[in-house]
Amino acid sequence: MTTGQGGPAGSAAPAPVGRGIGLRALLALLPVLITAVVVACSSGGDGGDEDGATATTEPEDLVMEADDFVNVNDMTPVRGFFVDNRLGHLDEAIAVAEDEDGGGPYPVGTIIQLVPFEAMVKRAPGFAPEVNDWEFFELKVSEEGTEIVKRGGAEVVNQFGGSCADCHRAARPEFDLVCEDDHGCAPLPIGDDVIRSLQASDPRPRA
Repeated sequence: MTTGQGGPAGSAAPAPVGRGIGLRALLALLPVLITAVVVACSSGGDGGDEDGATATTEPEDLVMEADDFVNVNDMTPVRGFFVDNRLGHLDEAIAVAEDEDGGGPYPVGTIIQLVPFEAMVKRAPGFAPEVNDWEFFELKVSEEGTEIVKRGGAEVVNQFGGSCADCHRAARPEFDLVCEDDHGCAPLPIGDDVIRSLQASDPRPRA
């Protein structure tokens, strides 16, 4: 009996060796695990930044320079005016222009000219909401090319002494501030024959 009590069956259970080794091993591996987690999080953060950058990409816009303007006769004629688009949306711009019932807003990058010395350019959303994001230009044209005299909104004055923006605001909403005889704008003080003569006499080189 005495022998039995001192033997394995009767003695106190020894400390679980395996559990102690596991804890020490875990403590030893802890710095490695922490490093792995930090690296994984950093990689995930980079992906998130890329996704965020894609989501917040600046909208396309067209900031015209003098050399970007061309002879109006190298643009696409639609009834009595000319259309171009420098951002690859010409077909869409023409479709809007040709819709006599009003084709809705023109795509960004659209350039519209009635005569060589005036232009309106569709800018990015938010550029000038009060004029549907159009930028108006007063131009000086010659055989050497184009010079921008003034650009902006209501401060740009047309050849007849009025504000370009104020005139175009009279157009009905479905025409996106583009004036024609039946769009709601006040008539010009010159006839179609004079306008056609001005268009034909654009002095800038042809493409």
